[in-house]
Amino acid sequence: MKDQAAALRSMVSNPMKLEGIERDIRSSKIITVASGKGGVGKSNFTLNFALALQALGQKVLVFDADIGMANIDVLMGTSSSYNLYHLLYRQKSIREIIQLGASGLPYIAGGSGMKELFSLSDRDLEFFASQVEDIAQEMDYVIFDTGAGLSRENMKFIGAADECLIITTPEPTSITDAYALVKVMHGQENATPFRMIVNRVEDEREAERVAEKIAGVARRFLQTDIPLLGYISEDAQVVKAVKRQMPYSLAYPNAKASKDIEKLALRYLAVPATPGSGTLTGIRGFMNKWLKRTT
Repeated sequence: MKDQAAALRSMVSNPMKLEGIERDIRSSKIITVASGKGGVGKSNFTLNFALALQALGQKVLVFDADIGMANIDVLMGTSSSYNLYHLLYRQKSIREIIQLGASGLPYIAGGSGMKELFSLSDRDLEFFASQVEDIAQEMDYVIFDTGAGLSRENMKFIGAADECLIITTPEPTSITDAYALVKVMHGQENATPFRMIVNRVEDEREAERVAEKIAGVARRFLQTDIPLLGYISEDAQVVKAVKRQMPYSLAYPNAKASKDIEKLALRYLAVPATPGSGTLTGIRGFMNKWLKRTT
């Protein structure tokens, strides 16, 4: 694994090898992070993954889109003065509601505004779209931390994104629910490509076994591939960091989970996703699909 990480690091640091990836980055790639069930460490993954990308020189904006359970700010021990509500009701601009968390990571707290987002008038949705476009053009990645499960809101976020990273654990219910999410989204027009992260594993072998359970069924019944992007080890330091309200990759940089998230981010940059049936169109394409318009 050390040799693999070194090879990935070399590839990321070589601009010639990343030429194709950088074109996608400049158009601001939109990623959703999702899970079939709650309690699998999705938000913690989103936060530490974003920090790992940022440490590798990428400009990342995290959008806490978990309706009712938004907690990105809690995981960082920060307090959000403003959230999406203040933007939607024209009290603040998007630049004013962006908060800076750990290591200066920019994020937008969803808060109560997430529910209002799905019941706005066309005019207000246009305003929201223009505001998001304004800031996203300055970012390499915009990561939406969605809620768990298959709510209508989650499906809209996943279906509009360039890519979805689905988080699962070795627990049977987590595996089953992750596949159920993939199955439902696979039936959508211009299906979003998925990559899988297995959290809380004993070792790489267990991660591969879990990933193959989902990927094998997806190949057989959906004729689609769900590649394994990486895994994160079971690590007591993660729980300690949550209690301290600090990202574990910063609180315990030498922990197994921290090393795993670094390797995962390196691999993400070095190995681009296989495009889905849609087209990677960045924030403009995301907003058009999210608002149910054609690109």
